Amino acid sequence: MVDSSQPKPHIALYAGSFDPPTLGHLDVIERARRLFDVIVVGIGENPNKQHMLEPALRLALMQEMVAGLLDDNPDGAPVRVETYDGLTVDFARSINAVALLRGIRNVTDLASECQLAIANRQVADIESAFVITDERYGFTSSSLIRQIVDLGGDVDKLDGIVPTCVLEHLRSARDSDVN
Repeated sequence: MVDSSQPKPHIALYAGSFDPPTLGHLDVIERARRLFDVIVVGIGENPNKQHMLEPALRLALMQEMVAGLLDDNPDGAPVRVETYDGLTVDFARSINAVALLRGIRNVTDLASECQLAIANRQVADIESAFVITDERYGFTSSSLIRQIVDLGGDVDKLDGIVPTCVLEHLRSARDSDVN
């Protein structure tokens, strides 16, 4: 028998490739911790993207970032980090998520995210929740960071938009491309 006296937890799935994870991602997680009972960061594979960091490394980096966030601010919802294969909506169902969490950086994001949210609601019957990032991260994207690394840009200039643990791996990725 199901205990109906306990409300179902409101679980949000924050899914992405997180290649690499950024401080903007962490900002979205921190803001969402005030809105949901549980946050699950789902690291998925996008077959249309060329990945710079291996999935296991992205998982480890995101776990380290989230652990630091929870140590710095124990108030708010718990956060766990997992990897998944396949469709995001299928993973969302498997963890009983009530919403897909999406970060909005600017008006361009809003247009594309609204289109995706409507499709997810129509096809998979799951809502989306948007969190607007801090203005410091308004034009930060993992794609831009990968491009800077791939084209030999100054990785140290990324210090304000990626955590130190990620910066170290970006330097390694740059150095391996140079050799």
